[in-house]
Amino acid sequence: MAMRASTEKSSSLEIAPKSDLLGDPKCPHCQGVGYLRSDVPVGHPDFGKLEVCVCRRSKVANLVRDRLFAMSHLDELKDLTFESFKPRGRKGLGEMQTRSIEMAFNHAQHYAQNLKGWLLLQGGYGCGKTHLAAAIANYVVGMGVPTLFLTVPDLLDALRFAYGSEDTTFEERFEQIRTARLLVLDDFGTQNATGWAQEKLFQIVNYRYINKLSTVVTTNLMLDEIEARIRSRLSDPELVSAVRMSAPDYRRPMEDTSHPELSSLDLLAGKTFGTLEDRVDEKLASEELKSLQRAIKTAHSFSEKPKGWLVFEGTYGCGKTHIAAAIANYRAGLGDPPLFVMVPDLLDHLRAAFSPNSGTSYDRRFDEVRTASLLVLDDLGAQSATPWAREKLHQLLNYRYNAELPTVITLAKENMDHGQIDERIITRMMDERICDYVKIEAPAYQGKGKRKIGKK
Repeated sequence: MAMRASTEKSSSLEIAPKSDLLGDPKCPHCQGVGYLRSDVPVGHPDFGKLEVCVCRRSKVANLVRDRLFAMSHLDELKDLTFESFKPRGRKGLGEMQTRSIEMAFNHAQHYAQNLKGWLLLQGGYGCGKTHLAAAIANYVVGMGVPTLFLTVPDLLDALRFAYGSEDTTFEERFEQIRTARLLVLDDFGTQNATGWAQEKLFQIVNYRYINKLSTVVTTNLMLDEIEARIRSRLSDPELVSAVRMSAPDYRRPMEDTSHPELSSLDLLAGKTFGTLEDRVDEKLASEELKSLQRAIKTAHSFSEKPKGWLVFEGTYGCGKTHIAAAIANYRAGLGDPPLFVMVPDLLDHLRAAFSPNSGTSYDRRFDEVRTASLLVLDDLGAQSATPWAREKLHQLLNYRYNAELPTVITLAKENMDHGQIDERIITRMMDERICDYVKIEAPAYQGKGKRKIGKK
């Protein structure tokens, strides 16, 4: 159906002066008028009807998009898109970290295309949560969906300022936030946890939960650290898709920021499989040498693909800590640093969380340890055998046992003989289904008469 440019006035629409026309002056269809009239004979159903020219539709779409970006507070985040995100992270990351980033990227893309339910992105500082949340918002706004992207502290400030604003009332601002077609709450948990703030956040979250409004939340907190009423909403698997990102801070790529205060691996950087080959005494008896060789070979295999538990038992100084550190350093070299900690240090670390000056809650510290992708516990049994210590270690290892999380344990034969280790833990270490228990028969290393071990 042919169309012709309309320059007439209509009872339903008056064309603006040429200088204010919404159309493109260079448009070959409407010559800048912005509208086209159907070129059909009198009596045709479309005779006299005006239609918006394609050039004006494009211009209007851009204006709408610009207004949405301004309303969404996305002007400073316009470059954070799916295209600018590295779905497998930076070079040097471990397989597990890369997988978590890729999974989060795929979840975010799928969510942006469907806007069904809620998406919860969890992870440490700098792992990419905000980038993905902004990418979702940028994509959705580009499709013309009204969106609000707010860090939680900014959201609370916007509500506070509305009390004295002449442009809008508190009620209007509050309604705008809680009813937004898509609401992105970035950095949840960094707000000042006053009673007023907690109540306003709960009202917003609860309204959106009841009405199943599309919502994206990013946080570096564990769920246990979030206020109980909000936590219950974020824990609903029927509405919320939760994704945890385990990558380190991309702004400090050489650091492992997951548990820097606790890990002892930096002190054992020289304990590798290469240096381990020089630790065998020429005077070792045949069975002693074989047990040490078996321990090293088993450690090699485990370090290539950590699975299940690996326990090294031996006398003090026999090399078990060196072997465990070699596994940890090998994994760190692949970009997947484990948590390596002496058991007494671990318990001190947990006790310190009870201090009023502690910047991290006990629950969070404990969860970081028990959920570590690979945990190396050195010198189990050397801790003070208090009821509290026994119970914490049992809780920790029982969790990892049930979840079958990769775990390396070293323990002194003397501590096994003297009952320093809880029987409940021993039964788990003796479970051949998930645990390889290796006894090292070699005596304490004396530093004399070294020789090379044969290659595996």
